[in-house]
Amino acid sequence: MTFKEHILQGIPNELPTKYTYPLDANRAPKRKDILSKEEKQLAIRNALRYFPKDWHQELAVEFAQELQDFGRIYMYRFKPSYKIFARGIEAYPAKSTQAAAIMLMIQNNLDPEVAQHPEELITYGGNGAVFQNWAQYLITMQYLANMTEEQTLHMYSGHPMGLFPSSKNAPRVVVTNGMMVPNYSKPDDWEKYNALGVTQYGQMTAGSFMYIGPQGIVHGTTITIMNAFRKIASKSNAKRQSMGVSPPLEGTKGRLFLTAGLGGMSGAQPKAGNIAGCITVAAEVNEKAAIKRHEQGWVDVLVDNLNDLVARVKSAQNNNEVVSIAFIGNIVDVWERFDEENIFIDVGSDQTSLHIPWTGGYYPVGLTYEASNRLIRDEPEVFKEKVQESLRRHAKAINKHVAKGTYFFDYGNAFLLEASRAGADVMAENNIDFKYPSYVQDILGPMCFDYGFGPFRWVCTSGKPEDLDKTDTMAMEVLQEIMKTAPEEIQLQLQDNITWIKDAKKNKMVVGSQARILYADAEGRAKIAEAFNNAVANKQIGPVVLGRDHHDVSGTDSPYRETSNIYDGSKFTADMAIHNVIGDSFRGATWVSIHNGGGVGWGEVINGGFGMLLDGTKEAEARLKSMLFFDVNNGIARRSWARNDEALFAIKREMARTPNLKVTIPNLVDNQLIENLF
Repeated sequence: MTFKEHILQGIPNELPTKYTYPLDANRAPKRKDILSKEEKQLAIRNALRYFPKDWHQELAVEFAQELQDFGRIYMYRFKPSYKIFARGIEAYPAKSTQAAAIMLMIQNNLDPEVAQHPEELITYGGNGAVFQNWAQYLITMQYLANMTEEQTLHMYSGHPMGLFPSSKNAPRVVVTNGMMVPNYSKPDDWEKYNALGVTQYGQMTAGSFMYIGPQGIVHGTTITIMNAFRKIASKSNAKRQSMGVSPPLEGTKGRLFLTAGLGGMSGAQPKAGNIAGCITVAAEVNEKAAIKRHEQGWVDVLVDNLNDLVARVKSAQNNNEVVSIAFIGNIVDVWERFDEENIFIDVGSDQTSLHIPWTGGYYPVGLTYEASNRLIRDEPEVFKEKVQESLRRHAKAINKHVAKGTYFFDYGNAFLLEASRAGADVMAENNIDFKYPSYVQDILGPMCFDYGFGPFRWVCTSGKPEDLDKTDTMAMEVLQEIMKTAPEEIQLQLQDNITWIKDAKKNKMVVGSQARILYADAEGRAKIAEAFNNAVANKQIGPVVLGRDHHDVSGTDSPYRETSNIYDGSKFTADMAIHNVIGDSFRGATWVSIHNGGGVGWGEVINGGFGMLLDGTKEAEARLKSMLFFDVNNGIARRSWARNDEALFAIKREMARTPNLKVTIPNLVDNQLIENLF
């Protein structure tokens, strides 16, 4: 059977043989045994509804064993035998080119070279799923292969509800993930309802089919690290000298960035550190994850013991090196040992998956990776105690380094939130705020998001590296042209991204699809996209998929990350993300998505994404101009209403350029007028 025949078949006509799990696969953590006997029976009943009744007796026993062993029903038997990766768009059986593009993006998300736990359909973050099970994948691909441009596929948390009549101008796919009634959005609710097979955690770009491998976060991490060092450059040299560490040369060479995590998102940190030009140490307890990043060239050196790590870092500091080091071990041990050794840490953070602290997102110090996984499954309350104890130690060690001059920021992974819940010393004097800023509060919010700059990305559906090279050149030329007349306020952002795109190929960031990312505002995104669409029309390149990370100007409402620099009290509302996905849907998006949960946790964030196919037509040109404009300016308008200075500048500038844009502007209040009212 050919690849196309497999896709068109959907659920196979004959029951496949039982699946043998590959021994070298990076298996997802075993989930909590949370269902009652009656709920387990319901989970089996829910799973069997995908299959003919003749198969139920055999599959019921098998699915019950999966539920017992893994806490989920993945339906391994139905994983297709063909290799899963982003093929060229012409390889997909489809009546609609838009549908073929979505199939390509789904397969890219599940490519073993890209995905964190591909056997469990999890792309990144420990739980960021494209689908709950393999039956959903098979049915979805079959629907996409058969859909016309007057149909829309509606997907409920990985489940393909069906193809519904729509119109050519409607999105081809509408995705929701984890959209729970608010009172049922606690961590254990995800465990329960995901085990029942009725919801899933889509993370951000996993459940939106827009993940492009670690490159997607490399750029944002690079911008963050560069600007973190810019913030502290003048302050840290005196501290280093007082500790007997030679001051580095100008810039970031020889400066140390310490962090944790080498998973689907956090794996970008060493590469970003190399691009930013510093020493990066990233601790990772999962040996397979660390080795994978090393084999992919995303980290330079692997170290598995603290003595060697200490020696290597001291040498790098004294010789002003640029190097990335993966430490296979626990990050708490590193913070504590570096304190004992008086190793100066310029910048510190953490990217463990603390949005899922009890199910493998954070591994406690003092336990092996294997022992932790056993506790997760067999003694979850003991594991929770160990995690919270570890977080208290973790925060204590960080506090010691900060007292020596380290700049520490929360990387939006719920580190400070979970540390505070564990009773760690991370609160400010008012006992309301955290003592350390979110990176959005200090860096990306005021420097990028408020001005409209965010993670614009594209995928060359031909699969040809030469197409990506051409788009890199086009994007760079557009940004250079914009910079000629850009105001001073956004010159730095434009220059950083021009530098980034010039070196993008050299930095070898492509994993999976031929994709690229850079930060651009509405003007930049629209002009770059128009250049791509013209190139498609002129047969210079194949069709291009546009998208972005949800971690952007207006896609996400997240009070501890994306909207942490909103200070008018509205950061706990989610109107912006909902308007974003609805607004994009009728302005030309090829597919749209809205999720509960993301990098900061289930119930802590609502985030929306989109995908758009550029096929070289005039219709695509009209769609990109309308949708990209709203996708960015929706967020700038909200941020300006919150009285953010940079956003006020940006939205006023946009209204001056766009007569049809009318945004409500706040009247600023004199602080002295209200200080003594209560």
